[in-house]
Amino acid sequence: MRVCLVALSSLVLALPATAQIAGWSGEGSFSASTSSGNTETTQLGLGVDMDYERGRWTFGFTGSADYGETDGVETQNKYLVSGTADAQIRDRLFGFGQAQYEANEFSGYEHRIFVGGGLGYDIFDADGLSWSVRGGPGFKIDEMRPTVTDGVVTEPGETVESISFLASSDFSYAFNDNVDMTNTSSAIYSEETTQLVNTIAVTAVLTDALSARMSFDVRHDTNPQEGFEATDTTTKVSLVYRFGG
Repeated sequence: MRVCLVALSSLVLALPATAQIAGWSGEGSFSASTSSGNTETTQLGLGVDMDYERGRWTFGFTGSADYGETDGVETQNKYLVSGTADAQIRDRLFGFGQAQYEANEFSGYEHRIFVGGGLGYDIFDADGLSWSVRGGPGFKIDEMRPTVTDGVVTEPGETVESISFLASSDFSYAFNDNVDMTNTSSAIYSEETTQLVNTIAVTAVLTDALSARMSFDVRHDTNPQEGFEATDTTTKVSLVYRFGG
């Protein structure tokens, strides 16, 4: 996980040069918090969201990593990387392909991989308001975590492969030139389990390149492994650097 944080940190620091040389646009974000007293906690978060347009094609890359400790004990360790390729078909209709890798140390799985594609539609695409939806079939691999009792593995982890279906929504609304709100939702369905994710965020411009953001993230698994909660929530305040575009 720390290797992932270092890699994402390097990418965030290199964003200005990357934008100018390669023609990418997007943002990098950083969040951190500490507390002391009866309980000492440390939390770090990094994120990257980049897009590159060429003709009717749009290529996207997102990455995030979150790490936390409480009294010196690791309590949060998760990261996600995703790549997309969109091809405009008609005025508002587009096709897409997507690949995603997710790992979470404090969940019932070692990692999850999804590869799929389908069609998307821009419901709104105007100044200050945008909303697009997409959906299609895919293939999912869940590498489940082994069952450990009293420090002993009592049941090995298994690999679950399944045909799945992706549905997602991206909504954005600008209250004014300096404040906007976004809401992204996604669902990856399979016969074994379905993962639901929703993130709502409000971003306020500080300078030409820097913004402050508050976000609330909800993740729900319809069939979690025994001993794990079905729903995780995260509230985060971040500093955002926007580049390109």
